[in-house]
Amino acid sequence: MPGKPGDVPAKAGCSPVPRARVETPGSATMPPQRMIKCPKCGGDAREIARFCPRCHATLRFECPACKHEQRKGGSCEKCGVNFLKYITAVVAAKQAEADQVHDRIERRTVIIKQVFLLPITGGYSLIKHFLKRSRS
Repeated sequence: MPGKPGDVPAKAGCSPVPRARVETPGSATMPPQRMIKCPKCGGDAREIARFCPRCHATLRFECPACKHEQRKGGSCEKCGVNFLKYITAVVAAKQAEADQVHDRIERRTVIIKQVFLLPITGGYSLIKHFLKRSRS
């Protein structure tokens, strides 16, 4: 079976594998990228760039609440959320949640430790633990 121009001849006993052809645009030119100036260093950067290629300053900010993209940080132009306060509140909520989980795990491990020590202590430390918990 004759192959197409550009195909590699197949080895004996193997079926030819179709290859993807890459088409290059002949006279078509791509539109030029729009450029912006970095507010920090004044270097040129593509409009779609997230960071300046020269000084690595942030050029596009995304609101953590509504995901609106903008050129200035600080607060969202669309919903008005202050980025720093929002992130601080989210981190504080996650920290409180993590503290609760840690406390719950700590209580469980104390009880399990007391159960394992039951034959040695005669149950005294386990009774003391539950009496101390009921008072608090």
